[in-house]
Amino acid sequence: MTDTISTGFASLGLPFPILRTLEELGYETPSAIQEHSIPPLLEGKDVLGMAQTGTGKTAAFALPILARTQADFKSPQVLVLAPTRELAQQVAEAVKTYSRHMPGIEVTAIYGGADYGSQLRDLKRGPQWVVGTPGRVMDHLRRGTLSLADIKAVVLDEADEMLRMGFIDDVNWILEQTPASRQVALFSATMPREIQRVAETHLNNPVQVKIETKTTTNDKIRQRYWFVGGAHKNDALLRIAETEEFDAMMVFVRTKQATEEVAEFMVSNGFKCSPLNGDIPQAQREKAVERLKAGQLDIIVATDVAARGLDVERISHVINYDIPQDTESYVHRIGRTGRAGRNGEAIVFVRGREKRMLRDIERATRQPIEEMPLPSAEMVNEKRRVMFQARVLDSLHPEKNKVYREMIEKILSEHPVDAMDVAAAIARMVQGDKPLFIDEQEDARAQKRAQEQNSRESRDRPERGERRERSGERERGAPRSKMPASASPMPLKGNPDMAMARYMVGIGYDDGLKPGNLVGAIANEADLESRFIGHIEIFENYSVIDLPAGMPEPVMNTLRKARVCGRPLSIKTYKESDIPESTGRSAPPRRAGGSGKPGGAGGRGKPRSSNDSRGDSRPPQRKRREA
Repeated sequence: MTDTISTGFASLGLPFPILRTLEELGYETPSAIQEHSIPPLLEGKDVLGMAQTGTGKTAAFALPILARTQADFKSPQVLVLAPTRELAQQVAEAVKTYSRHMPGIEVTAIYGGADYGSQLRDLKRGPQWVVGTPGRVMDHLRRGTLSLADIKAVVLDEADEMLRMGFIDDVNWILEQTPASRQVALFSATMPREIQRVAETHLNNPVQVKIETKTTTNDKIRQRYWFVGGAHKNDALLRIAETEEFDAMMVFVRTKQATEEVAEFMVSNGFKCSPLNGDIPQAQREKAVERLKAGQLDIIVATDVAARGLDVERISHVINYDIPQDTESYVHRIGRTGRAGRNGEAIVFVRGREKRMLRDIERATRQPIEEMPLPSAEMVNEKRRVMFQARVLDSLHPEKNKVYREMIEKILSEHPVDAMDVAAAIARMVQGDKPLFIDEQEDARAQKRAQEQNSRESRDRPERGERRERSGERERGAPRSKMPASASPMPLKGNPDMAMARYMVGIGYDDGLKPGNLVGAIANEADLESRFIGHIEIFENYSVIDLPAGMPEPVMNTLRKARVCGRPLSIKTYKESDIPESTGRSAPPRRAGGSGKPGGAGGRGKPRSSNDSRGDSRPPQRKRREA
């Protein structure tokens, strides 16, 4: 890496470590909000910004304020207030990414509905950046577990949302606890009178930045979304590819590893598919693009960075396998289709927590994105039936098949079997162990469960309060037992008809494993929503977990290599005969979040179930709803 950075951000005065990160992320040209906000924030001035979500405003405030953060001073220097825990998490992750080449920078997110214990531990480490929701920030201030004495900058992100949710008094109170000399950046999509009063009270001669959003999507592109539920993204992508009439398809994912895994999955299911990421040599990437143009490839799975500048007219479909982090990226992605006056199709996979981003995209592009149902098993099976018949008919070459015909005639003459049975056996040999058709009855049940779940999630507003989240928590555990876990999975609460399978992981109580560690690792690595993770039991040196049956092999390979508590999961189908020998210490019957006294000696130790009541302290209930 040289000290010369070609990105357009270099002209804004950002330091080299941040520019290096931006180049790695593929950020080339600042958005309007970034171009107008970064210079004054770098100078320490207050900024009043009016811009829609998805215009790149997180980078607009994070980059310049990071540049002014002292990495060697372990105390909160920057406070970001966000209306929801989802946004707080998103901002915290973005800041961590932007500071990857700034050793010593620590970021923590504090929000309602999460364990106080882990937040207290994070705050004791002295993070320079604290990103939180107003309610939880107030609680920590009142408890004395968060100090704002050294705060140099405060950011109010989506101030109008905080007003709408009733937090504006909390915001004012928090700002009053900060030093008078601190810098303030306030960003809001709208500027109601109450927000103007906040700006007049707490901002000092701010630089005002107003960004107008324009319609930037091609009206020849039909935009749809699939609400992720009841099926893995890979299976959904396969169904879409099998049932949609497409010329070439571009699939966008978030990570380099995902390009490889998704491409491998599609190839294993008969598609001509190739990954495209920054780790692939340039010559190989260019060859893949040429093959796509020539019709030798049907699908490219790419990251945003690797797809820069890609222009292939035959791309009819763009699939946002992972929803982009901002609307500009979305517009750039789907702009790969609908070229040269052709019609295009854009589909985005959306999880429950990402519906907010979907609404932001619709607002920014001023175009509706219609919901699409997942292609049914009946549709997929009919397509597979037609394709299989076509393969058979295409192989009817009398001359080429002569030797095989003689072989079949010999089988029929020597064995009392029907010719149709022989043909069916050959078809099964060709198909292998993988079923040709989807179970239509099971699929119908899964689709119904997904629709019910989607309907519930559409009504729920978990970001409004910690109490809602707690009341909706799903118990994964089972009563404690001294016996080894049963080989049979337990029905999934909320989805009792979903087919589940029981797995064993090679990590247990002795390794410091907690249910949350296991849920987090599997949800992230398998790209699986936590509501589809079932019963968990943690023993002394192993654990069992129930997951949806039929997890794709590439996903299982990823999970086997995933590390939790410093050790690989080594996940495999659970068999009682595979239970490892005890280490000689029984696992004490501890609660999931607290401590307990050692239990008596015994076999493999008592399991710890994730529905045990937590032992950590909880804040007193308050009448005001907490973010």
